[in-house]
Amino acid sequence: MKEVTIYSTSTCHYCNLAKEYFKAHNVPYVEYNVGTDMEKRQEMIDMTHQLGVPVIVIGDTAMVGFQENKVAELLASENAMPMAA
Repeated sequence: MKEVTIYSTSTCHYCNLAKEYFKAHNVPYVEYNVGTDMEKRQEMIDMTHQLGVPVIVIGDTAMVGFQENKVAELLASENAMPMAA
């Protein structure tokens, strides 16, 4: 499974929904609170060119906002086994 990272704030409703989704689906994740961690905030801005949260990174793919279908799709594609030739 590829690493999952979420850049969030403690008051962000969609951040909390994303974290609840990860917990409910047993998806381990690393969380950075960009409300208190200025270095990670800048990292997030450099990556997305905006301040919107959550920023969810699954493998090498970053998305702004929590879209359950998109997250499920990215997780499924990250976990898929290559087809035998």
